[in-house]
Amino acid sequence: MRISAASPEHVPAILSLIRALAVYEKLEHEVSASVEALQRDLFGNQPAAEALVAEVDDEVVGFALYFRSYSTFLARPGIYLEDLFVLESHRGRGIGRALLARLAAIAVERECGRLEWSVLDWNAPAIGFY
Repeated sequence: MRISAASPEHVPAILSLIRALAVYEKLEHEVSASVEALQRDLFGNQPAAEALVAEVDDEVVGFALYFRSYSTFLARPGIYLEDLFVLESHRGRGIGRALLARLAAIAVERECGRLEWSVLDWNAPAIGFY
């Protein structure tokens, strides 16, 4: 397993994982993301977000997409984890934990005041994971 910062070449795989996440959450009808939009928003002139990818045998099997937030009380930046997803066939192998650990390390490196995320209240496996 390898965890790395996403590159433009990873975008089609990230979009595929976003769609798989939407199916899992029964929200596939809400996905309007495209390769072009993700390329722009992850790697354009003013990136809106960043992503990590988890690869096993050169296949992207998981991702974490996050963006910068800010705490006025701390007067420090933070990170908001928008999505963390691992293909069902690769769950239980520590991939999600590795993605989250790398993101936590990034938050420390950037001297963030906090790392935040939310979980759907019905998603017991995710609640248990976090």
